[in-house]
Amino acid sequence: AAYVLFTAYPFFPPHTVHLVVVDPGVGSARRPIALRTPAGLFVGPDNGVFSYIVAREKEVEVVELANPRYRLPSVSNTFHGRDIFSPAAAHLAAGVPLSDLGPRVDDPVLFPPPRLEVAPPVITGEVLHTDRFGNVITSIGLLLWQGQGDDLVLKPAFSPSGTSVRLTASQVTVEAAGREIVGIHRTYSAVERGAVLALVGSEGYLEIAVREGDGAARLGLRPGDPVVVRYRPTD
Repeated sequence: AAYVLFTAYPFFPPHTVHLVVVDPGVGSARRPIALRTPAGLFVGPDNGVFSYIVAREKEVEVVELANPRYRLPSVSNTFHGRDIFSPAAAHLAAGVPLSDLGPRVDDPVLFPPPRLEVAPPVITGEVLHTDRFGNVITSIGLLLWQGQGDDLVLKPAFSPSGTSVRLTASQVTVEAAGREIVGIHRTYSAVERGAVLALVGSEGYLEIAVREGDGAARLGLRPGDPVVVRYRPTD
């Protein structure tokens, strides 16, 4: 959920109020929170779902949704999306100041950044997400094609201060789940039906896929599994 939110919110106008209810800990001691960033407002549980947004945005203010005025009169143990989060989001959209909703939070729950280590000629990352088609999205990104040729540039998304790396796509090998995949492609159609491939996905991250198949099921990959890229330095 943190990855999906991280890749989706930049497409919305900067004053959008994002209501995020991915909340397996509903009813527990986890705090309900709201965040203000230059990119918009976010409302949801304090369970790490906002981790990558906090890492990316330079100015973030967080409050706990503690003011009973901005929730339903009766709060259930199992439906805070209705009873707490939705009313808070509606009030923020109506112009209520963030500070009115509750006290400041200085220690929101944050996940560590996804693994992305560059030690030429090796890049080490991990599986972040598997989409509904079985495509395996990794933490190795952003990968940017340079024109229509074979050159790629890696600009680390989760460590903005990291050094960019130039790659020759056809000379790269990708290692995951005991398999070695040669080359990084632009499209699924670059390989035969049923073949395993590595490509740059629509969000700019390295993906491992099976053309017209389920890459995650074929390779047995799950979030957190390591992915290694070996390349020939071009600098």
